[in-house]
Amino acid sequence: MAKKRIVMALGHHALGTNLPEQKEAVGATAKVVADFIQEGWQVALVHSNAPQVGMIHTAMNEFGKQHDGYSMAPMSVCSAMSQGYIGYDLQNGIRSEMVRRGIYKPVATILTQVTVDTYDEAFYTPAKTIGRYMTAQEAEEEEAKGNYVVEEPGKGFRRIVASPKPVAIVEIDAIKALMDADQIVIACGGGGIPVMEQGCNLKGASAIIEKDLASGLLAKEIDADVLMILTSVDNVTLHYKTENQKPIYHMTVEEAKIFVQEGHFELASMLPKITASLDFIENGKGRKAVITSLAKARESIAGQAGTTIEP
Repeated sequence: MAKKRIVMALGHHALGTNLPEQKEAVGATAKVVADFIQEGWQVALVHSNAPQVGMIHTAMNEFGKQHDGYSMAPMSVCSAMSQGYIGYDLQNGIRSEMVRRGIYKPVATILTQVTVDTYDEAFYTPAKTIGRYMTAQEAEEEEAKGNYVVEEPGKGFRRIVASPKPVAIVEIDAIKALMDADQIVIACGGGGIPVMEQGCNLKGASAIIEKDLASGLLAKEIDADVLMILTSVDNVTLHYKTENQKPIYHMTVEEAKIFVQEGHFELASMLPKITASLDFIENGKGRKAVITSLAKARESIAGQAGTTIEP
């Protein structure tokens, strides 16, 4: 009998912000992941990378400015770096936790490229902020390079990049092979390294792919049974942050679509999670999505917590 497959999308709270925080957070995250593996699930992990890729982008660009002979790093390269260093901590943390439990399985991080459409409208309306705050002069220099900058009153200027939709996962065959071999896979970190097809070549895009949408695409491609999106809240809610806030414990696909139309979900936070869940469920049979916090993951898979979306 085939094992059930789950894609677990780890949010910021499962990873921390800086190196010490990440080490500590990964220890707690590894315990939850190991629980699922011990219970017989095949697990693929996708992680966020917003603080990490911002740190890398800032560090590389500042170094390039101050030292002759060194160039600044494009977003695609910074994304690749973040996949490596987050994956390193995650795979070692999970391996250690499994060994302590007498489970001996390989854990591998796949440096994952995700193609995007060159003509995606998101490239004309960038929305993801990246890097440190800049002065007005530095902002002008960025704009002179063709980059987009936004001002945050009282704080300064920040660069913003596009967030195009993921089209295809370049390394999907390698990921499938590892999953079929019953190994634990960390892939599509930070939404994947955004690339555009140009003839025989893949060219890095100055963009950040929404991690939840990439998670949904990965779950579809490996024919997972469950897409679990782990975030900072225990449940999806209606009327979020109002006196009428109401948690949702179960939604059908049709109910979720109605809530989307009514504008209940924030554009940059909960909406991508709902969108990814619906796309995943509607493109297969017997699938469900769960949105909850890391602390409630085990209860949620049993339907005792979190928000479950089913046909």
